Amino acid sequence: MNLSIVAAFAYGILSITGGIIGYIQATSRVSLLSGSISGLLLIFAAYFQLQGQAWGSILAVLVTAVLVVFFVFRLAKTRKFMPAGLMTILGMVSLAVMVHQIVALR
Repeated sequence: MNLSIVAAFAYGILSITGGIIGYIQATSRVSLLSGSISGLLLIFAAYFQLQGQAWGSILAVLVTAVLVVFFVFRLAKTRKFMPAGLMTILGMVSLAVMVHQIVALR
């Protein structure tokens, strides 16, 4: 198991958890739905990477990149570190690990 799988799985769990917390604190169904969908996509991507499917890593990179862009805009709008700043930083770290793994395997 490589670090890219761990990064995709961890960011997926974090996305689901963030969606649940957003729903509990602000009764935001959008947070719950988007956090759950993106988190499950990342967990599925990690699973398929574990099975040796190359497209799993591409899916993980795409979902993580979309989340990073979303949270960067959210951080610029709200100027609050939690949750947008934290998710941006962790997303960029995860994305860097995933891209490094893809480049290293070529």
